[in-house]
Amino acid sequence: MFTMLIALGVCAVLALALTDEDLRSWPPRGYLLKRLVAGIPAIIESFHPDTGRFGTEPWICNDQNVLLPLAAAWAIEDEQNPYFHDEQVLNAIAKGGEALVEDQDQDGAWIFRKKDNSTWGQVMQPWTYSRWIRVFYLAGDALPAASRAIWEEGFIRGYTTLRKQSDHLHVHNMAGHNQMGLYIAGICFDNDDWKQGATRALRRLADAQEMGGYWSEHFGPVVMYNRVYVDLLGIYYSFSHDEVVLDALERAVDFHSDILLPDGSSTPSVDERNAYSGQIDIGNVGFSWTPRGRGYLLRQLRRRIEAGQPEPEADYAAHMLLHSGEGTEAPIEQAPDRGTICLQTTSAIIKRVKPWQWAFTGYACAPSTSRWVQDRQNLIDIYHDDLGLVAGGGNTKLQPFWSTFTVGDTSLLRHEAGDTDPDFQPDIALQWWPDVAVLKDYETSTKMRLQYGGTGAQSGHGNLTAIAEANDDGTLSLIYQAPAGEQVEAHLPLLHRGDTIETGSGATVTLGEESIRIEDLGGWLTYAGLRIDVPSSAYLIWPTLPHDPYRKDGSAELSSARPVLCMPFDDVDEYRLRLSRV
Repeated sequence: MFTMLIALGVCAVLALALTDEDLRSWPPRGYLLKRLVAGIPAIIESFHPDTGRFGTEPWICNDQNVLLPLAAAWAIEDEQNPYFHDEQVLNAIAKGGEALVEDQDQDGAWIFRKKDNSTWGQVMQPWTYSRWIRVFYLAGDALPAASRAIWEEGFIRGYTTLRKQSDHLHVHNMAGHNQMGLYIAGICFDNDDWKQGATRALRRLADAQEMGGYWSEHFGPVVMYNRVYVDLLGIYYSFSHDEVVLDALERAVDFHSDILLPDGSSTPSVDERNAYSGQIDIGNVGFSWTPRGRGYLLRQLRRRIEAGQPEPEADYAAHMLLHSGEGTEAPIEQAPDRGTICLQTTSAIIKRVKPWQWAFTGYACAPSTSRWVQDRQNLIDIYHDDLGLVAGGGNTKLQPFWSTFTVGDTSLLRHEAGDTDPDFQPDIALQWWPDVAVLKDYETSTKMRLQYGGTGAQSGHGNLTAIAEANDDGTLSLIYQAPAGEQVEAHLPLLHRGDTIETGSGATVTLGEESIRIEDLGGWLTYAGLRIDVPSSAYLIWPTLPHDPYRKDGSAELSSARPVLCMPFDDVDEYRLRLSRV
């Protein structure tokens, strides 16, 4: 193995902000180097030389992920990089890897501990393994002999285990990421069996991609984790130049470009794993290997900075400086005044009629027993150019009021505080997901017809229906239709964008910890710049909390709650809402 030193050439002193010069091509090396160098002092400060560990207590193996940007700073030769071949940095790298070996079990796994001190068993943590082996690729030859021997012992233990998994790889982001690391380990240890096993596994992973450009771990896209697949294949390609995976990378770029909202964030209702965060995605290495992907990276990075969101951290900069492709860009188009995207191999329509954009996602499947796979329940997202995403926002579990429709008693489904192993498929008289969904698109409207259990065709009352229609006066109509008297309720979850709601009845309500139910809305409500004209039988509730899969007890912060407009079909069969900018 030869240590790889990256020479960037002489760069002019640049401000940390992007300039037009930076945005002419990808990657913007001067800017990325500045971001990398700026992040190193905090990493070094977090280092504990007595243990080799980084970060704060409780220590978790992911705290050592900072080894990669540290090694990139050590390896990259540039007059603007003061850490090139710095002995203090190399010493921290060496001890940091020793700490990982010390904490391994006999198979090379670490305990899966989170910062709330909850534990989730043993794990071959891919984010740590893949960074650690790339650090070895960069700096292994420079490690002190004793440290190198310890590192090699840990790698052989771990990657021997991971090689056994290569021939039985199932489609999952963590398993795929570890196979990418295995390929790099095969280079480092001159082990063709490791390389060949990883190559076969990763080609199968690329082949498992849906033609719509995404991977699914249950039903439909996993948007945030889809980027993990793109990243791992992109890093693999940077080492292997295996052209078999390029088609998958190109399709993935098209998918992620298609689901962008006008502000650069992603349409959340198509995602089976994560609710809306508002973060503008800036892509990863996998985007850099196609012209449209490089256009995506440039535009999204500009959007992120212009929106005042956090600039890339040292880890992102290290990835791009070490592994990015380069070449011509195909610019990502601005949002048109009008347009429609029908996602391939999905039942989803994204419709734009300026200033509105909405998504109808007709995924029809029963809830998964996995805490990580969210229920396909919220089927509508609404975006306004001046306000951002105002309604919808993705899915959760054990929360019926996030469902576009429910049939039955909503009081029967809720998350019990402290329950770490809830029943996600309870046998109750309530259905909060559709069995059948059919979408139709028109010039300025979209219609979705749904069936929920015995309601609909079986009861002789027809299907439940949701319609979005742009009006000539710049407002948007939402229409919900369902049979009266069948215990059906429609819901419009609103994004939590402020603390105060005003109603036509004269009430001003503060959204705090207290539970609120407003029966008399007086015909309208306003919230954070949005006005909704509503029928008299609708009511508003707060807070509706999600189930947080990343916390063992599922508890969620109030900041992730949503106010929800509820529309019971007790004695009516249609609701017409009108949305407008205040």
